[in-house]
Amino acid sequence: MTLPSIATAVVQWQASHGRNHLPWQQTRDPYRVWLSEIMLQQTQVSTVLGYYQRFLDAFPDVASLAAAPQDAVLALWSGLGYYSRARNLHKCAQAVVDQWGGAFPQTAEELVSLPGIGRSTAGAIASFCFSQRVPILDANVRRVLTRVLAFDGDLAQAKSERLLWEHAQQLCPTSDLQQSMPRYTQGMMDLGASICIPRKPSCLVCPLHSECRAGRAGNPESYPVRTRKVKRSSESWWLLIAMDQDQRVWLQKRPQSGIWAGLYSTPVFDSFEALQRSAHLNWPASESQDWHEMPAFLHVLTHKDLHLHPVLVPMNKAQTAMVSEVADACWADAAAWADLGLPAPIRKLLDAEVQPI
Repeated sequence: MTLPSIATAVVQWQASHGRNHLPWQQTRDPYRVWLSEIMLQQTQVSTVLGYYQRFLDAFPDVASLAAAPQDAVLALWSGLGYYSRARNLHKCAQAVVDQWGGAFPQTAEELVSLPGIGRSTAGAIASFCFSQRVPILDANVRRVLTRVLAFDGDLAQAKSERLLWEHAQQLCPTSDLQQSMPRYTQGMMDLGASICIPRKPSCLVCPLHSECRAGRAGNPESYPVRTRKVKRSSESWWLLIAMDQDQRVWLQKRPQSGIWAGLYSTPVFDSFEALQRSAHLNWPASESQDWHEMPAFLHVLTHKDLHLHPVLVPMNKAQTAMVSEVADACWADAAAWADLGLPAPIRKLLDAEVQPI
C-alpha cells in the first residue's frame, strides 16, 4: 500500500465506520471546532458532550467568550480538570477578537500563535475547517502512525518527534482536500479511539491491517516508544471549611500558577497545625469552638495524588465580619458557589458533604 492509498483507506473507512454523529462534526465553524478540540484534550468524548453544549449556550461565539469574566468561564469548566485549558481558552478568545477581528486565522502556522493552541490542535482546526493539508499528532493518531510505520524512535526525544511529524505530513491526502482532509483527520482519530487502542487492538478489522508493519510483526503494543516516564508524587492538603451561621463558606481565589490556579477554593494548608494557626489568626476565639475533622479523601491528578483533609470550623457573626472585605475572597452560599469556578473535589465536598451547623 502506497502513502496516498493509506490516506484513501482511512477516508473510506471513516465514511462508513467512523464517528459521524458528534455535534462538532456537523460544522466547520472554527469556534466550535476549536472549543471541542480544547475540551477533548485528556478528556473522554462522553464527558465533553455536556460541557460543550453548556459552553455554547453561555458563549455562542468567540466574541461572547472573550467578553466574559474569567470566573464565569472557570465556573462552566469546573469538573473538566486541567484548568489551564480554560484560562487559555479565555485568553485565546480575547486574542482572536483583539488581533484577528473576531475571525480565527485559517492556517495552522497562524493558529499555533494563539494562546493554548499547540501544533496538533492547530492542525485539527486547519484541516477540519479550512481543509489545509496539515497533520495532527494527538495521542490516538501518534499510536496509529507509530504502529503502521513500526516507528521505533523514542518520542521522549525531540528529534524523533520531529521525524514523526514529517511522516505524518507525507501520509496526508493529496487530492480533493476540501472533502478528504476533514474526513482523513477524523478517521485517524477514530482509528486510535476505537480500533488501534493501547491494549489488545482490533487489528483484523483495521483498514490499514494489510500494511501495518507492527501488526505484521505481531507486536503493535510495543508502539509508540517513549522511555521517559513521569514519576507520580503525592501531597496532603488540609482544607479549612469556615462556615458561618447562614451556611456560607469562606472561599478565596488560588494563585494564578500551580494546582487549581485561578479557581476559588477553601483555604488550603500543608498541615493541620498550619490550618489551626491561620484560623486562630483570622478568626480569634475559633479554638474554643467545635471543630469537626471530616473524613479524608483522595483526589487523583495526572501525575499527583492529593490526600485532602477537610476541617469544618463554624463561625459566629463577629468572626464572619472580620474577613468580609478581602480581595479575591468571599463568603458564598450554595447559590453563589454554583457560579464560581471551583475545583471538582471542592464542589463535591461543598455540595454533598458539608452539613448545616
